[in-house]
Amino acid sequence: MKKLLLFLTVVTWIGSCQQKPADTTQDAFPFFITEEKPDRPLSAAVERNYDGYMAVRPEQNELYTQFKYTPLKGFDYHGGDGTITRRDPSKVIFENGKYYVWYTYRNTPVKPVGMARAKEANDTIPSSDWDLADIWYATSRDGFTWEEQGVAVPRPPKPQPGWRSVTTTDILKWRGKYYLYYQAFMEASGLKGDNCPVAVSHADSPDGPWTPTNEVVIANGAAGEWDQFKIHDPYPLVHDGKIYIYYKSGFDDRPEYKPSKIRMQGLAIADDPLGPFEKHPLNPLINSGHETTLFPFKEGVAAIVQRNGMEHNTIQYAKDWVNFEIASISELLPIAAGPFIPDAFTNTKDGRGINWGLSHFINAASDWSRNHTILTRFDCDLSLDVHDEQMKGHYLRYSPEFHYKQGLSKEQVERIKRENKERMTQGKSS
Repeated sequence: MKKLLLFLTVVTWIGSCQQKPADTTQDAFPFFITEEKPDRPLSAAVERNYDGYMAVRPEQNELYTQFKYTPLKGFDYHGGDGTITRRDPSKVIFENGKYYVWYTYRNTPVKPVGMARAKEANDTIPSSDWDLADIWYATSRDGFTWEEQGVAVPRPPKPQPGWRSVTTTDILKWRGKYYLYYQAFMEASGLKGDNCPVAVSHADSPDGPWTPTNEVVIANGAAGEWDQFKIHDPYPLVHDGKIYIYYKSGFDDRPEYKPSKIRMQGLAIADDPLGPFEKHPLNPLINSGHETTLFPFKEGVAAIVQRNGMEHNTIQYAKDWVNFEIASISELLPIAAGPFIPDAFTNTKDGRGINWGLSHFINAASDWSRNHTILTRFDCDLSLDVHDEQMKGHYLRYSPEFHYKQGLSKEQVERIKRENKERMTQGKSS
């Protein structure tokens, strides 16, 4: 019996050695990438290439672009001494045979003292670049040369909303009338948490006159909520027959983290331009971005998400206008962009996108002692109707001088010296 068991064991072992191993290999990933997702196991990164973006390469992605910038003509900044600033342009609209834009305008006897010294601010001394500001507007025939028309919405008398400063406005056209929404500051920036809800003025013409409601139209959140102190960058679009106002808030400003605030984007919806507005229960909807810039795209809405947050330098898309996903990653995104969006207020289900607008450059003098902001023009190809290959490049080259400007601070150099000294000392002792 023992001999029989030994014989069977030997036969089984020989048979197993003669069997071929299972074929677990597959063809290598193809040299010419397919537009359709291949039916094969894929890495997480390649899965994202097909599932996360609108195309498998940047130049085919309708929501990918580079941005080109052009100086504007027609604006004076008092020699760049810091006393005049223009910033945070609205969306650009085309009415009466010309383009219109509204923006934050500060013209003060002295430059800002800085938010850290906000207690020194008064009725003539601003704390920040946007303090003691009014809303002005300009018109243009070509989008490059602008003619300033003057004030649209001045600061109202105290204690009405915006008595300290009215800033960061945006435009809505609704049933033949025009509405400007804006941040209404009730204190100098730098005190407490920027007491800043949203107010609105309305007019029958883009040239005004503008009538303020002198009421808060979108209030700050309750104590402990993410938007308890500020509703920034009110940005109206029309969708589903309603007014959608996207906005930004800054929160969780713990001093141990620098920069301290987290900035995210939310949404408030109303049937009427004067409200009441109801904040979306999923707020915040976008987890990054400093200013708020969106535009209808296909059946959904796209967002330029620049600066601040885990997903900055991205262009995002929400088919349902609520749940945003990254559609592309780009460079040199416009700051505080106000694009020209012909279908912003048409309740479209086929948004065509954008290809130009205005934005701003902060600290235009590259000298914080003369801090001021200037308006600029940006061009891009985030349009279903424009196909500009020059806008689809995806490798910008920055000079050595640009990189060296991002150099080490004095404190960092000293830290490195200490680390090297400690390492040398330890090396000798060992």
